[in-house]
Amino acid sequence: MQARISEYFNSKSFRISREYTGNILHYTVLLSLSFVFIYPILYIISQSFMQIADITDATVQWVPKELSFEHYRFAFNKMNYWHSFSNSTISTLGAAFAQIISCSIIGYGFARYQFPGHRILLGLVLFTFLVPPQTIVIPLFIFFGELNWLNTHLPMIVPGLFGQGLRGALFVLIFMQFFRGLPFQLEEAARIDGAGAYRTFLQIMLPLAGPALLVVFLFSTVWHWNDVFQPNLYYMVEEHFNLPQQLAILDTQGVFRVQQAKMMSGGGTLASVPTNYNRNMAGALITILPLIILYSFAQRYFIEGVERTGIAGD
Repeated sequence: MQARISEYFNSKSFRISREYTGNILHYTVLLSLSFVFIYPILYIISQSFMQIADITDATVQWVPKELSFEHYRFAFNKMNYWHSFSNSTISTLGAAFAQIISCSIIGYGFARYQFPGHRILLGLVLFTFLVPPQTIVIPLFIFFGELNWLNTHLPMIVPGLFGQGLRGALFVLIFMQFFRGLPFQLEEAARIDGAGAYRTFLQIMLPLAGPALLVVFLFSTVWHWNDVFQPNLYYMVEEHFNLPQQLAILDTQGVFRVQQAKMMSGGGTLASVPTNYNRNMAGALITILPLIILYSFAQRYFIEGVERTGIAGD
């Protein structure tokens, strides 16, 4: 009996069944986790196509009775989409490329050189990572106002040139972690060939940092694109508003219309139903759509970049 049991566990059929069982458990866990992130997107898509009659109809859950692009046309026009899209693109890409340039240089310096005050400066970098940005907005607002930079893209782009901006300290740490993993023989060979520090960085080390560059670019792009806090401080004219700001205005208009309808109807239950939030769903989808398209093309390289940059630590 024991011989048969041992023979079964060593057989090919057992190994195949164990492999299938492992795959089933693996994909079950992945699907369960992915549903947590996919559900909000599916909900936004479903609600953005629904009409008022679908919202008040208890029989309609996910699929509307009739597809309509009315909410998308409304949100597209009210948000002044293409103009706001260009504002978001300029501020986002400008800040992202500025942080790539500055944070790569700073991270390389901390990773490969031991200069006087190395630990103190690195501690200051970590300190800027820990300080909430809300605590320094008043001095920054006054400073940028004295420079006449308000209602321009400069407050979003220029700090990135100095390794600051949104999550600048984190990007410095990402580059520092990556450059620490490269062999020192590369720089020694460059010095033998007569290359200086700047040439070594630009022609040898920076081209090897492609994964880290991609990770920082995507992180910076997503965070700057979705940011509303800083643009609300520096962009006070609607002409300079980005897409998230326009989406906030669209949402405010929807809430105002609901409250107005409620007051006119004497506070009835039906009038208090937020029937205009479908327009907000359509506006939210066209706001995040560029990021979804960007990630769909870069996801493979992004995953490889995360693995090679060692964000999780050694």
